[in-house]
Amino acid sequence: MRKKVDSRIRTLIENGVKSRHRSLFVVVGDKNRDQVVNLHYMLSKAVVKSRPSVLWCYKKDLFLSSHKKKRMKQIKKMMKRGLLDAEKDDPFSLFVASTSIRYCYYAETEKILGNTFGMCVLQDFEALTPNLLARTIETVEGGGIILLLLSSLSSLTSLYTMMMDVHSRFRTESHEDVVARFNERFILSLASCKACIFMDDELNILQVSSHVRSISSLPVLEGEEGLTESEKDLKELKDSLVDTQPAGPLVSKCKTLDQGKAVVTFLDAISEKTLRSTVALTASRGRGKSAALGLAIAGAVAFGYSNIFVTAPSPENLKTLFEFVCKGFDALEYKEHIDYDLVQSTNPAFNKAVVRVNIFRQHRQTIQYIQPQDHAKLAQAELLIIDEAAAIPLPMVKALLGPYLVFMCSTVNGYEGTGRSLSLKLIQQLRSQGKSESAPSVFREVELAEPIRYGAGDPIEGWLHELLCLNAADHIPSIEGRLPPPSECRLFYVNRDTLFSYHKASELFLQRMMALYVASHYKNTPNDLQLLSDAPAHHLFVLLGPVDETQNTFPDILCVIQVCLEGKISRKSALKSLSDGSSPSGDQIPWKVSQQFQDSEFPSLSGARIVRIAVHPNLIKAGYGSAAVNLLVRYYEGQFTDLEEEDDEDDVVHKHPVKVAEAAAEISLLEEQIKPRANLPPLLVGLHERNAEKVHYVGVSYGLTQQLHNFWKKLKFVPVYVSQIPSAITGEHSCVVLRPTEIGEVDTATAEQGSWVRPFNEDFSRRFISLLGSSFRSFSPGLALSVLKPQIDFDEESQETISTEGILGGKNALLTPYDMKRLESYANNLADYHLIIDLVPTISRLYFMRTIPVTLSACQAAILLCMGLQQHDISFVESALDLPRNQVLALFNKSVRKLHGQLHKAAAKEIEETLPRLREVVMNPHAVSVDEDLEEAAAKVKADQKEKVSSMLSPESLQHFAIGGNDVDFEAALGGKVPKSGLVSVKSSENKGDAKKRPPQNKQLKNKSSKKSRQ
Repeated sequence: MRKKVDSRIRTLIENGVKSRHRSLFVVVGDKNRDQVVNLHYMLSKAVVKSRPSVLWCYKKDLFLSSHKKKRMKQIKKMMKRGLLDAEKDDPFSLFVASTSIRYCYYAETEKILGNTFGMCVLQDFEALTPNLLARTIETVEGGGIILLLLSSLSSLTSLYTMMMDVHSRFRTESHEDVVARFNERFILSLASCKACIFMDDELNILQVSSHVRSISSLPVLEGEEGLTESEKDLKELKDSLVDTQPAGPLVSKCKTLDQGKAVVTFLDAISEKTLRSTVALTASRGRGKSAALGLAIAGAVAFGYSNIFVTAPSPENLKTLFEFVCKGFDALEYKEHIDYDLVQSTNPAFNKAVVRVNIFRQHRQTIQYIQPQDHAKLAQAELLIIDEAAAIPLPMVKALLGPYLVFMCSTVNGYEGTGRSLSLKLIQQLRSQGKSESAPSVFREVELAEPIRYGAGDPIEGWLHELLCLNAADHIPSIEGRLPPPSECRLFYVNRDTLFSYHKASELFLQRMMALYVASHYKNTPNDLQLLSDAPAHHLFVLLGPVDETQNTFPDILCVIQVCLEGKISRKSALKSLSDGSSPSGDQIPWKVSQQFQDSEFPSLSGARIVRIAVHPNLIKAGYGSAAVNLLVRYYEGQFTDLEEEDDEDDVVHKHPVKVAEAAAEISLLEEQIKPRANLPPLLVGLHERNAEKVHYVGVSYGLTQQLHNFWKKLKFVPVYVSQIPSAITGEHSCVVLRPTEIGEVDTATAEQGSWVRPFNEDFSRRFISLLGSSFRSFSPGLALSVLKPQIDFDEESQETISTEGILGGKNALLTPYDMKRLESYANNLADYHLIIDLVPTISRLYFMRTIPVTLSACQAAILLCMGLQQHDISFVESALDLPRNQVLALFNKSVRKLHGQLHKAAAKEIEETLPRLREVVMNPHAVSVDEDLEEAAAKVKADQKEKVSSMLSPESLQHFAIGGNDVDFEAALGGKVPKSGLVSVKSSENKGDAKKRPPQNKQLKNKSSKKSRQ
């Protein structure tokens, strides 16, 4: 059944062909594949040249059954024989059989880089990612068509809730609810693209936007009128160089003015023939960088350069470069096999790529491919070309530079990752070297802005760059007015539903945020944008200065922080992961720490990982990054929480977006309107207005450099892991640091908050010390000391507590008596340091493990680390510390003297304790003085005497001394006078019975009295 096609479709295709602009068609319906034939037919009629080639990308199934494939083979045979009737056969089968179609899985789209097609068909929308979208669309030439096939859709807004394949990687055990915000923004941006038309599977245009109502045909301009200003300038440049060799023939091959100027700049640098000259070429995709380099190499051969080296991540990336080297030779009238030969690689992995060109027209000249790690082969180089330098690790690119002419090119604002490590670090370093008076280097920069594959101002390129924020570097705002101090700035939570709603204000804010990302980090890919929008565990915070409510403008974004919530993993999952030796996607820090320490409890803790922190490029080292991190930690510690709103935590934190797909389900596809949602929540939310998730730690995983480590160390983050294998992108080792939060929910042996992290840090330090001689041998002394954080200053009490057990004594002692003798000889300057070089690792390890508490200077500790732990020689220490050799040896001798002295002192003390010794008499003073003791004894004697006298004078005791008789008897006994003896004898009045009854204690008295009486 024949049907008239809407003229607007044909007009859009023809306008694209006239202006070399691409067109995009979204075909909705289950039979959308059949319309590929009709659209390709319209494109073939509009294009003057042969039938356009087609790139057909799909996920897994092409929807072609086996019998149809056989039918295609038969059709091809019939076409060759001329037996095919176009009226009777299936149009789609004829299209497949008669068109050059490149079928490609989405997973293998890297293979199509560098190729050009007239039409691109994208099916299986759920498998698309931003990277795939950009990679495939960029292969379409100017005037071509991009077809997006959407099947099984009742409405376009149902894409808002479609689960994409990539969402499975975003889900974690504790965060499973994925919201497809990127799809919503994708459809809304397509509706605003003026080179895009939505259709159903019968080519009926869907009225989703106003610009499709009137698409008028462009006029055809011929001759001089059809040339743009840049094309006229290019023509003048070619005319001015027509008689100049070799610039004239080479510039005549250029397609744009920027490319022509780049080739002229390269040729100027080649003609100077100065050492240490560098030319850096940066541009987006499709600008002709490799072609300009190829023409420049041909010019270098014409100038007589003999040894030219080319490097790239793979020789397959140099296909275009060598192709234009040959085109340059053709322009210079070089003949293949007569003047030069091409040598292809025999390595199957390189797919017969050209790796060498031998030129023998005047003298021996070679163009040789080398791998980036083979920089040692560049001793005789005169010219080095580095293609796609952003894809080579930065340390490797620096090693490739030398005393020869260097041309390098890199892709910026591209979908394969912006080369910010190249532009931010290396190019800035080359700029500073070019400005310095001491270094005679010359540095030039060239930028290509005008595209070659399609015309300037292509609407599809503009739409794609705005959608994926590929030109975000152009949106970096300048900071105007007074800079607020970091203490006055506030941290805000960004609502992602509003951020990705495609409102005008939200888009401006998003572009500014991504501009800080691009300017601050090494590699950004479009997939990062989808992760930021759809991943349920990710959150955004921005640091803003004081907001002036009187002005209706966005405040300047000073800092952006992207946070990923991790942890809360069940013990069962942790044990299963440890037993399997695998780590599921997501939860980077919990799985990494659990795997490194074989700890099944750590994954159960909840944490917040800072994925990225980006500060405005004009405000680096101004304190805004530190302020933002401190505010973030305080927020997760609950210091901003409003206690009155704790009951509404679930409503605030886990609020889901409004689902608009249900409202659009009742509207037909032809009547559906696509527009941004209304009644969205505020874009920025104050921290006191939102309850924070409970986390036990805040962590970071970053590329370990001195500057970054100092930043996190200052913010009280402690390292627990450093990867042994450096990153393939930046050449840096990834490091994981943690800072515990003060929420007091982790049981520890001590009452100190956050002490549970200390055992992880101590175990990491022991392993780091052991690996400094192998995996981390390339670390600078300053960086290694910063990671170790050794205690170099000890008090006297700590120095007295040293124990030599296991060091000097025992069967397997670390140091023997002979070793101590050698250390003593060197400490007394009686031997060279080579005598003890084998003992330095042992004593260095004992010092950094704090087994030998000795106070050393930072320089002495660095020398011990280099020579002992990293086992470098004195020459390396000289260059690393920038100290003369005699000073290094003097500091090293002082360190060994202190360490030996401490060991000798501890050993002498322990030996002294084992020797026999006389027992010392300790004479302690009495608690009572002599006078007090005498007074107390005298008082006691007096009391005893008094008691004795009183007992003797009692009547009972004196009774037996009673004398009988009367006065007459006494007078008779005296005889009138007292005898000389003083004794008289009187008859006692006591009878014998009374004497017997006398108590026993009185017997002595009785005897005495009887004796007296006898006397």
